[in-house]
Amino acid sequence: MAQTVCVLLHPTDVERLAAIASDRSRPLKHIQRARIILFSAERLSVQDVARRAGVSRPAVWRWQRRYAEAGVEGLLRDKTRPPGTPPHSTETVAEVLALTCSEPPGEVTHWTGRAVARAVGISLRAVQRIWDAHRLQPHRLRTFKRSRDPAFAAKVEDVVGLYMDPPAHAVVLSIDDPSTSSG
Repeated sequence: MAQTVCVLLHPTDVERLAAIASDRSRPLKHIQRARIILFSAERLSVQDVARRAGVSRPAVWRWQRRYAEAGVEGLLRDKTRPPGTPPHSTETVAEVLALTCSEPPGEVTHWTGRAVARAVGISLRAVQRIWDAHRLQPHRLRTFKRSRDPAFAAKVEDVVGLYMDPPAHAVVLSIDDPSTSSG
């Protein structure tokens, strides 16, 4: 059984809706809403109105109800929505920033987003948003990271020793040396 809703339009509303539907400079959502009501006034089924207007059946019902409640003005105004989750307090943001800039606990070299989120009690995504807003990238340190390798000093001495005192038969090229350049 086809669902049909009878929408009765005042002649001034018909003129106004027809002008909105034919105005190419208007937002598409206003044009679609006006067309939904005009098609509904032709006593078409909801399915036919949805197909001709290029929207879903729930959209047809929504705009028919909105027109019945608020008229043409109701079609041109979007209802306000409550905001999503409120932004974090300045204390929470300050805590995230202070943790990020401080020494991390234990053997780690830097704070991770998950570790900060766990320590502060907020989500990982919230930490990432705070870092983005303050242009922090703790995983990209520009400072020297201290190695935890116990043999690190000996390895550095070996590498530096090769540069400072190369073996007798080693070929060492210097980029600045004019004798090695071709030409």
